[in-house]
Amino acid sequence: MAPPHWWTAGFWPGQLWLLYQDTKDEAIRNIAEECERHLDQVITDFIHLDHDIGFMWTLTSVARYKLLGKEDSRRRALLAANLLMGRFNVNGNYIRAWNPWFEGDENTGYAIIDCAMNLSLLFWASEQTGDPRYKAVAMRHADVILAHFIEEDGSVHHIVHFDPETGERRAFLGGQGYAADSAWSRGTAWALYGLTLCFDYTKEARYLQAAKKVAHFFIAHLPDDFVPHWDFRIPDDVTPYRDSSAGAIAGSGLMLLAEKVSQTESGIYAKAGNAILKSLYENYGAWDNEKEDGLILAGTSHYPEQKGIDVPLIYGDYFFVEGIARLRGKSEFFW
Repeated sequence: MAPPHWWTAGFWPGQLWLLYQDTKDEAIRNIAEECERHLDQVITDFIHLDHDIGFMWTLTSVARYKLLGKEDSRRRALLAANLLMGRFNVNGNYIRAWNPWFEGDENTGYAIIDCAMNLSLLFWASEQTGDPRYKAVAMRHADVILAHFIEEDGSVHHIVHFDPETGERRAFLGGQGYAADSAWSRGTAWALYGLTLCFDYTKEARYLQAAKKVAHFFIAHLPDDFVPHWDFRIPDDVTPYRDSSAGAIAGSGLMLLAEKVSQTESGIYAKAGNAILKSLYENYGAWDNEKEDGLILAGTSHYPEQKGIDVPLIYGDYFFVEGIARLRGKSEFFW
């Protein structure tokens, strides 16, 4: 079990809030609210909070505020947004990813593609407060994604290392992908969905065009059953494990993208998103395994570190449930 400060802490309560919308089950609501309260100590006492503040409080506090209008959740979410904005490096216009995890660890210049999904917390905060600073920071980081993370073919880098003093790009790093120049599938999914959200908040066409470019790369590299391998560029001698979580993230993101493009284009993305979610349901569901707590099998968390390989992942489960909610025509989501 992960500790409460781990980046995945929001996905279980987020999933509960998705279910609560349909059921109005007070037992589900109570558990989701308890999860949110557990994060109060994390936000004040844990020194290693990082860019994933967005994942944690968007799916807990923003979700509860959107559904129930509770002011204590709004305050929590705005506090989280301020902490996230405080990670912005003005020299390079990026949100710093991590703090040092051990003595001697130096990562002040690291930015990662996962943060594309965390930007929605800043956009939301600007809308709530009328303060443009949050939106400005989110857009500057998004523009760094366009300039440094996305290649011409639509593939995406996981980690970009910048000089924290000058802002100049130093290197690409492999991170959770196979190599610095490979194409980690979950990172591709984060970019696809995150940039679609950037367009949704700003209506700036450059974010939509980038989201479409990444989506085309993702769709073109899917295997026959539409569920991606953990990296789109791995050598033949590396086991091609699937990453169902990448599929679930992209599936929901593609459904949103289909809503934001012209009617002539929307079918491309809706068809692909539907195919991914359908395959996850039919081929990777754990419905018949009473010993399995997860919903979707065959996730790959971190292949280079040999962690969480061929297992269910809570974020894969969350985005699968979210994707099904999109297919069912739900309109209230938390990003």
